Amino acid sequence: MEKKLVIALGGNALGNTPEEQLELVKDTAKAIVDLVKEGNDVIIGHGNGPQVGMINLAMDYAANGGAGTPSMPFPECGAMSQGYIGYHLQQAIQEELRRNKIQKGCAAIVTQVVVDAADEAFKNPTKPVGMFYDKETADQLAAEKGFTMKEDAGRGYRRVVPSPKPVRIVELDMVNQLVEAGNIVITVGGGGIPVVESADGLKGVASVIDKDRSSAKLAMDMKADMLVILTAVDRVCINFNKPNQQELAEINVAQAKQYIDEGHFAPGSMLPKVEACLDFVENNPDGVALITSLQRAKDALHGETGTIIRK
Repeated sequence: MEKKLVIALGGNALGNTPEEQLELVKDTAKAIVDLVKEGNDVIIGHGNGPQVGMINLAMDYAANGGAGTPSMPFPECGAMSQGYIGYHLQQAIQEELRRNKIQKGCAAIVTQVVVDAADEAFKNPTKPVGMFYDKETADQLAAEKGFTMKEDAGRGYRRVVPSPKPVRIVELDMVNQLVEAGNIVITVGGGGIPVVESADGLKGVASVIDKDRSSAKLAMDMKADMLVILTAVDRVCINFNKPNQQELAEINVAQAKQYIDEGHFAPGSMLPKVEACLDFVENNPDGVALITSLQRAKDALHGETGTIIRK
């Protein structure tokens, strides 16, 4: 039966350099088109951690290294990363569709996501971005530009930005129209460009939205049948990397929350993925969430692997 799938691509589906990414997205495109061949409508979200960091670093270096280029605001760096990741993904998917003789379009949308200016995350920036500085330069940047600078693992000081929760996807209607017309859509790249609502309209803010949370929000708003989070492992595990490691084939909301309370999921790794799945299934009782690897996505949809999370 045809389903509407929102797929959140993890960093393993992309690369750290444009050249590496161009190769990796070929495998990503094959996995995506395999799902399309089974009659599913597919909407794609993706991360942008290495890419936005690379762009931000290059812009900072050029602005502060005598090149005479202007300093680039962080939201604009996020938009740039959306553009070039979307370009690579849609090109690879278009080619895979052509090879399979499937008459479908694929388009990437530069997507803004509204966040709450009063979100508690703005009081405690935690997400490192950009280049490393010595303490003197970091203090100067903090004084001149109002950046929050924190020492990072003994390697120097870096700018940190907040990671607020997504509230509203600005281009949602356009995404829906494209999907209803039969297209594959790439959206909420890097979690979306964070914007706040003001008297003068939308305004970009220096922050990074978690891409799994934005993909869950997208899946909720589109009333998707399934949120699929693709990562580096075939199944979610408890007691990960321990002698008593146990794979989870299917869990419900109560079980997932118990495992979270017991500390089974790492904060910077599996925890945000499981939390995003909970956001989706708790707000869409008919929906199902799935966490699995890119390589086994098709198998997971047939119940052969992956971790299913239900209400």
